[in-house]
Amino acid sequence: MSISATNTYIHPSAYVDEGASIGAGTKIWHFCHVMPKAIIGENCSLGQNVFVADQVTIGNNAKIQNNVSLYTGVVCEDDVFLGPSMVFTNVYNPRSAVNRKGEYLQTLVGKGCTIGANATIVCGVTLGHYAFIGAGTVVNKNVNPYALMVGVPARQIGWMSEHGERLHFENDEAICPGSGERYRLIVDRVEKI
Repeated sequence: MSISATNTYIHPSAYVDEGASIGAGTKIWHFCHVMPKAIIGENCSLGQNVFVADQVTIGNNAKIQNNVSLYTGVVCEDDVFLGPSMVFTNVYNPRSAVNRKGEYLQTLVGKGCTIGANATIVCGVTLGHYAFIGAGTVVNKNVNPYALMVGVPARQIGWMSEHGERLHFENDEAICPGSGERYRLIVDRVEKI
C-alpha cells in the first residue's frame, strides 16, 4: 500500500491491501476493506465497515459513513459526503449465472455532492457537482449540479447551495442563507455568480 504521510490512520481491524493508495490525513476505521487498485485522496474519513473496490477513485476530503460499499466504476470527486448505508450498483442487469464483470458501468459523483442515508445510486449515472440526494432516494438518471433530489424514483424538488442550504429564487437569483453566496437560475441549470 502507498501511504502519503504519517498522519494517516488505519484501524487495526481494517484491511488495506498492498497496492492501494491512501492520501495524507485519511482515516480508515473499524472493519473496512480497501482493495489493491483503489485510490483514496487526502483527509478522507471511511467509517466502520466501508468497502472500496479495485479501480475506485475517491478525491480529497470525502466523508464516507458506515456500511457503504464503493464498487468498481465509482468515481467520487473532492468533498463528497456518502451517508450511512447508501448503495452503489455497478451492473445494470445482474444475474447470478451470467458473468458481467466486463460490463461494469462508471458512476461519477461530482465535487461537493451529498448522498443521504440509504439512498441507492443505479450505475452509469452522473451526479452533478453539489447535487443533494435525500435519504432513501433511488437515482437512476443523471442529476444536474446543485439539484435537490428525493423519492423513488428520484425527482427534483429544488436547488441546494454549496453550503448545503435550500435556494429560493426570485427573478432567477438566490442568496444562500448560510454563506451569502449568490446563484443564478438559467432555464433548468444553476450556477454560482
